[in-house]
Amino acid sequence: METRHVDVAIIGAGSAGLGAYRAARAHTDSVLLIEGGPYGTTCARVGCMPSKLLIAAAEAAHQARHTAPFGINVTGEVQVDGRAVMDRVRRERDRFVGLVIESIDGIPDTDRLRGHARFVAPDTLQVDDHTRVIARRVIIASGSRPKYPGLFEAAGDRLVTSDDLFEWETLPESVAVFGPGVIGLELGQALHRLGVRMRLFGVGGALGPLQDAAVRDYAERTLNESLYVDTDATVEGVDRDGDQVVVTFIERNTGQRLIERFDYLLAATGRRPNTDRLALEHAGLLLDSRGIPRFNRYTMQCRISDGEPAPVFIAGDADQELPLLHEASDEGRIAGDNAGRFPEVRVGHRRAPLSIVFSDPQMATVGPSYAELETRHGGCDCLATGEVSFENQGRSRVMRANRGLMRLYAEHGSGLFLGAEIFGPRAEHLAHLLAWSLQQRLTVSQMLDMPFYHPVVEEGLRTGLRNLNADLQLGPAILEHCMECGPGD
Repeated sequence: METRHVDVAIIGAGSAGLGAYRAARAHTDSVLLIEGGPYGTTCARVGCMPSKLLIAAAEAAHQARHTAPFGINVTGEVQVDGRAVMDRVRRERDRFVGLVIESIDGIPDTDRLRGHARFVAPDTLQVDDHTRVIARRVIIASGSRPKYPGLFEAAGDRLVTSDDLFEWETLPESVAVFGPGVIGLELGQALHRLGVRMRLFGVGGALGPLQDAAVRDYAERTLNESLYVDTDATVEGVDRDGDQVVVTFIERNTGQRLIERFDYLLAATGRRPNTDRLALEHAGLLLDSRGIPRFNRYTMQCRISDGEPAPVFIAGDADQELPLLHEASDEGRIAGDNAGRFPEVRVGHRRAPLSIVFSDPQMATVGPSYAELETRHGGCDCLATGEVSFENQGRSRVMRANRGLMRLYAEHGSGLFLGAEIFGPRAEHLAHLLAWSLQQRLTVSQMLDMPFYHPVVEEGLRTGLRNLNADLQLGPAILEHCMECGPGD
């Protein structure tokens, strides 16, 4: 058994772990990056990039089928070569993973250790059965893995997650997708457009990241015009029959009890942090009800059981706060910087919340969740709301992408922009403009002073801002009232 002494040990070499490594190395040469799984981030291997490759193929097929309204006639039926689609997905996916591995290969061998780490003491990690690491500081960046209810296990080897789907050599004929969150929506719609028979089932009415009922209901109606999405499905059973998965459910429109067979069941029901594999009971950390270490989101520092700060930091999917690549990178940088400079700990920069779903139409949220805004501002009537429909928006109609609704929020009194929920065309770009405005703490009036070209989809944003501005009540009296209820910062 080898024993190693280091200043900083990092558990996990994903986006957060790599960011933490680079930041910690700016302060000390004694940094060890520990990884038990394959190199290559979740984003590159099974997340952002392969899913967008599948979506790109689906968009190409969809556009080819819908040229007639523009006066463009395509002879014959659009043919989808499932084997060629998946070949490109895997080939390009492997290229992205290769680029990550190249960056890891640039890390000195002495700074890398292969194996699964677990705590055996607050300052000691056991890595498989070959190495004991005694670290002055530890960064937990152990990532996450798919989770699903036990009901799905009846599907056997016909149960797949987003970690498995991109290994398909060709497209199946049918898939039952469970979970209308980001992953389920993106992959479900893409499979549907590539000719796969698909039904999407959810529980509790949730749809992607949307919480504003007006936007969520509009999105659900729109999506159901082209594919089957039941956000609060009654599923009576999941069984296996030969090489097929049998799903018994109540059809949302007719109320009939149906039994359908699918080639696969895709579980897109969320991810769970890998912290349960770290033997955290030996780390002496204060844990929440989910077993995740409690931490300061501005320093990423964890606390010990008596509430005092610990020489342990956490970042990325492991903390389950914002499981997004750019957030993982930021958190890794903050954790690595503070672990490297410890015991001096500094507050790190956190960006305005931004989430995007690459469905069609796209979804996006900017700022705190709508539920949080309602809690913070709604009870005291300090929340102003504006909205715009894209159905008659000029550029959107030109492109035949004129389905969508955007709702924007601001604070009465100050006029500060607070956030937005979007279901509509080019939402990925509109959301960036809004996130930048939120981070700069702009008022709605200042945002309207910005240039808007013609004809662009962003003119729809201007319409929504004008609608929001008309709802705003400004002035010192209302500002004082809102500040008493809690400032919108």
